[in-house]
Amino acid sequence: MKGFLQELAVQRWDDHRYYHHSRINQTLHLLSALSFVAAYGLLFVDPAWEAILAWCVSMTSRQAGHFFFEPRGYDHVNQATDEHKEAIKVGYNIRRKVVLMSAWAGIPLVLWMQPSVFGLIEPAVTLGEYLHDVGIAWLALGVSGLVFRVLQLWHQQDLHTGLVWMTKILTDPFHDIWLYHRAPLHLLRGELIDPMPHARHR
Repeated sequence: MKGFLQELAVQRWDDHRYYHHSRINQTLHLLSALSFVAAYGLLFVDPAWEAILAWCVSMTSRQAGHFFFEPRGYDHVNQATDEHKEAIKVGYNIRRKVVLMSAWAGIPLVLWMQPSVFGLIEPAVTLGEYLHDVGIAWLALGVSGLVFRVLQLWHQQDLHTGLVWMTKILTDPFHDIWLYHRAPLHLLRGELIDPMPHARHR
């Protein structure tokens, strides 16, 4: 257990220092984390709407921070190129995220054009039924994406790394609230980039 927690701390630290320099990105991660926590609660009430909240608010805000606001050039804090960081990233790097988000965007289109998914499900008749089907499909996509990456990491490294990463992903919302709760205040003060003095001296 001690080794598991140590690896979890390393993965969290690397994710923060490599991929969260932008205060806008940090603020969007705070928004994402808060909505993910709400989605976790909704999972036990209405899984379809939980997935809709998680994907449409939590994931879009989270990934927008990475795609549009996070610096992608040479990382002077960590003395690393963007290419190096992308190559060693344990979780979903930008290329993998593009594939995942493309699948997310394509699901509503597939269900609109093929409500029965080629006879696999009962076709939706009302808008509410259509949204329910979309939500369930997005929930399945989220679970599949999580499991798929764990299996990839098991194949590429070991199962331990994959399970640690899965634990990190599932607990990130709570950790991000603690880590980035002050990011909006820094933004209001005009600080767009976290100077990360804590990272420079490690």
